Amino acid sequence: MATKVVMAQLSPTMEEGKLIEWRVAEGDAIAQGDIVAEIETDKANMEVEALGGGVLRKIVVVAGQTVPVGALIGVIAEPDEAIDEIIAKAAAEAGAAPMPDAPAQVPPVVSQPEPTSGPAAPATPATPEPQPVATPEPVAATAVVETEGRVKASPVARRMAAENGLSLGTVTGSGPGGRIVKVDVETALAAGPPATETVTQTSPAAPAPSAPVAVSEPPLAPPRLEARVEEASQMRKAIARRLVQSIGPVPHFFLTSEIDMGRALEMRADINARMTDGKIGVNDLLLKATAEALTRHPSVNTSWEDGSVRYHGSADIGIAVALDGGLITPVLRDAGRKGLRQISVEARDLIGRARDRKLGPEEYQGATFSVSNLGMFEIDDFTAIINPPESGILAIGRTVEKPVVVDGEIVVRKRMRVTMSCDHRVVDGASGAAFLGTFKAMLENPLEMIL
Repeated sequence: MATKVVMAQLSPTMEEGKLIEWRVAEGDAIAQGDIVAEIETDKANMEVEALGGGVLRKIVVVAGQTVPVGALIGVIAEPDEAIDEIIAKAAAEAGAAPMPDAPAQVPPVVSQPEPTSGPAAPATPATPEPQPVATPEPVAATAVVETEGRVKASPVARRMAAENGLSLGTVTGSGPGGRIVKVDVETALAAGPPATETVTQTSPAAPAPSAPVAVSEPPLAPPRLEARVEEASQMRKAIARRLVQSIGPVPHFFLTSEIDMGRALEMRADINARMTDGKIGVNDLLLKATAEALTRHPSVNTSWEDGSVRYHGSADIGIAVALDGGLITPVLRDAGRKGLRQISVEARDLIGRARDRKLGPEEYQGATFSVSNLGMFEIDDFTAIINPPESGILAIGRTVEKPVVVDGEIVVRKRMRVTMSCDHRVVDGASGAAFLGTFKAMLENPLEMIL
């Protein structure tokens, strides 16, 4: 019996997906559970498993295409099984002409070079014949290039290469179809930059150099910006949809407070000096303080649901993580019942896998409150937009030394500004202020968080 390979809905907000690559080619034998393709959703890159066995008879959607959830992307069937009706029905639903049961798409692998025999391509009119030049020895290719000229590489490999100034064109890919993956970039970085050879060419009877003349060189012009339009990623499209759903229907109001971080930073330094495995980060302190405040103010750990208020049974905190092309909020589950060390370990793991786009849907859905920290980007303060159905989000700015008045004297203290966005349907000004006051007290008297 034929098995349809469809664009599955891998998150509640997913409306369409982009097919990144096929891991198999038409005619390949497939077993149930085999990974057949990789798709880009609105949150992460996910692998597609075959729900049945047989032969990949038809690739309907090629790599690089974006199609709606539920659309047919391929067909697995027995070699002699009729699949024309399945393909015709899918084409009709998509509003396209029926596609015959014949290999029409080439899987995303490196094509073989054209043979030297056979008819030559027609010459372009008015093109002068090239003059004979010395031809260098052929060099073996070190990277697989797609038809549009881009090197085939996973998102993680691209990010690692960009962060380390490594050209992907110098990396040999070991993934499917020669795709560059994380381990290839790590190997290239460990090997160091490739050796370069300088060749000096001397022209016969070259004139003797003249005396140097002092020339004032004009300043270099700034690079010209490139005007272009490119398709938004699935993540960026989901963010756009969610923000429209939030900032319009959700009545926001904002509360801002300034916190003395001196004691919290001193406690962090003392804890880290005693730890042998891992370190406590400032963000871990913020998450712990948020969890404590949510536990003590359950009216903030709520959601508005069509005329009802849902009080959540646990403090599940979304951690805003910036990615190339968007952001994602992995969820630290039941944070109110966890100690500082456990929060640190779990948050580090979630953030790392979020950046590698390795989270499962259950790990980035269902937060009851969120924290967004832009302090590392030298941002003093900002306001964040609530992610429905959550009732609030904390926007954290940087910690700076500044003069403040304490007991009538001017002293220099480490201060941090934080702004809380509240859904006024469930959080009133007084309850939001009480929550923010507890958050402030936890950080200014950090022993309360661990007692």
